[in-house]
Amino acid sequence: MAGSGDVFVDLGFADAGERKLRVQLAMRLNELLKARRLTQAQAAEIFGIPQPHVSELANYKLSRFSSERLLRFLTLLDRDVEIVIRPKAKGHHSGLVSVSGA
Repeated sequence: MAGSGDVFVDLGFADAGERKLRVQLAMRLNELLKARRLTQAQAAEIFGIPQPHVSELANYKLSRFSSERLLRFLTLLDRDVEIVIRPKAKGHHSGLVSVSGA
């Protein structure tokens, strides 16, 4: 059986879209932390969370992080977050949420 291209949908998660969004946001956060050469302790101080939680973020253990919280972390790293709403792309059964970085 061919996959859908979305591992969370293929695994049957009811909140597949939310899970995918959180992974995409975490990927961008981890890229920014690496580019800035911040330690987990430094990131924890910036985000106002314990260092072990930054470790969870770095290892994509995202159960404690909502999309909104991850978006807030991006703003704490001096990033603007823009949400664009447009008509659904043809061929998709439901709307698509994606993250891109500049």
